[in-house]
Amino acid sequence: MGKITGFLEHERQDEAYQVPTERIKNYKEFTIALETDKLQEQGARCMDCGIPFCHSGCPLGNLIPDFNDKVYRGKWKEAAEILHSTNNFPEFTGRLCPAPCEEACVLGINSAPVSIENIEKNIVETAFSEGWIVAKPPKVRTEKSVAIIGSGPAGLAAAQQLNRAGHTVTVFERDGKVGGLLRYGIPDFKMEKNVIDRRVEVLQEEGIIFKTNAHVGVNISANQLKEDFDAILLCGGATVRRSIPIDGSDAKGVYQAMDFLKQNNQYVAGLLNFDEIISAKGKKVIVIGGGDTGSDCIGTSNRHGATSVTNFEILNKPTIGRPAHQPWPYWPMRLKETSSHQEGVERFFSVSTKKFISDINGNLTGLKTVAVEWIFKKGERPELKEIPNTEKQWDCDLVLLALGFTGAEKTLAEAFELDMQMNNIKATTKNYATNQAGIFTAGDMRRGQSLIVWAISEGRQAAHHVDAFLMGSSNLPLKDGNDLPRV
Repeated sequence: MGKITGFLEHERQDEAYQVPTERIKNYKEFTIALETDKLQEQGARCMDCGIPFCHSGCPLGNLIPDFNDKVYRGKWKEAAEILHSTNNFPEFTGRLCPAPCEEACVLGINSAPVSIENIEKNIVETAFSEGWIVAKPPKVRTEKSVAIIGSGPAGLAAAQQLNRAGHTVTVFERDGKVGGLLRYGIPDFKMEKNVIDRRVEVLQEEGIIFKTNAHVGVNISANQLKEDFDAILLCGGATVRRSIPIDGSDAKGVYQAMDFLKQNNQYVAGLLNFDEIISAKGKKVIVIGGGDTGSDCIGTSNRHGATSVTNFEILNKPTIGRPAHQPWPYWPMRLKETSSHQEGVERFFSVSTKKFISDINGNLTGLKTVAVEWIFKKGERPELKEIPNTEKQWDCDLVLLALGFTGAEKTLAEAFELDMQMNNIKATTKNYATNQAGIFTAGDMRRGQSLIVWAISEGRQAAHHVDAFLMGSSNLPLKDGNDLPRV
């Protein structure tokens, strides 16, 4: 696979970025692609490692050494075929996945791992530009119909798989456009929305039906869906945002990060004016939460023209290198610096927010924090302890809560009379089935907040089980790369 000595001859090379002062002037993607010969060199770094542990890191089971080898040899069309055999949407994962495959790369034990994610993105972009990605409707249609609720990555992946099996698939999306959090939660500077649109066009040409502004349980009857469809798959995501139950949290100026990001995406799409959205322009912004959503808020605030941006994280500052208790090939919790961090932010770790401060009119003017430390005892849950005499007051006009999600909304569970478990819709791990016959669930709605690559994997796996429920057996793959429709 690749070039036997490639990892010795070539250093890892990543895409370059436009300089921050330029890229924050707009919401366009700002990566600068490597030249084709450089990408082929990166494919050559994929060593003949014998056991490709990158497979264990990828929830999709992507055939990584295989497509790396094809890239090295300049066989881009074959690489695209291999990549699409396990991943419906590599243009999404190639931009948004944190690449657990790279952390599991054998080369990464003592060197820089293969740049798998960037190779993946360039394979699919080459495939689109060359016209290799075209609609492939099934040759034969079954008489079965499936309703999929939610058009995020799990729902879209399941829709394409079930459509390939010949079923008539209808996707219901409560928002005005298809894409779920891909469209309304991910800033355009990380993924422009024409990337979603071009793939949805292919799915429509393949025969998938999309119905937007269709909120099941609100303006669409759950009972009607049960009558109209032979199976229903719920892929609504885990969209209940975590709040911060402290004094002053109702101040004008304290907002959920996803409200801020969604409105900005609507503004970029021309659906809202700037004066209609939550704006960071000219404000002292504090983002509470150090994950990817917090990072997205930082990048968006800088593009608005914030006076300053500060980021709080309640956890300890991670190490730069791999922690000793998280050895290869496991995913390490190490310090991450995103492109948004590079654009301007002051980061603080081990900080807990105690109180929001507002003026007589209820407008946010500041907040109070305290430094904390984590006490770890073997066999017990970590204990959070405040450090005495570390209280501090911060001035701010806007606070964005990027604290993650607690689970699925109850609308669908109540509409379909489904059991819930740990704030998510309960389903068996064996076949993704709920307590109601013919109703399945997948993605974040089943497993809780997770990665895009897990969402696509869940959608593919659930499609196999829905197909088996409808037909008695299924030719759809379970991580085996064999995307053959029933004929």
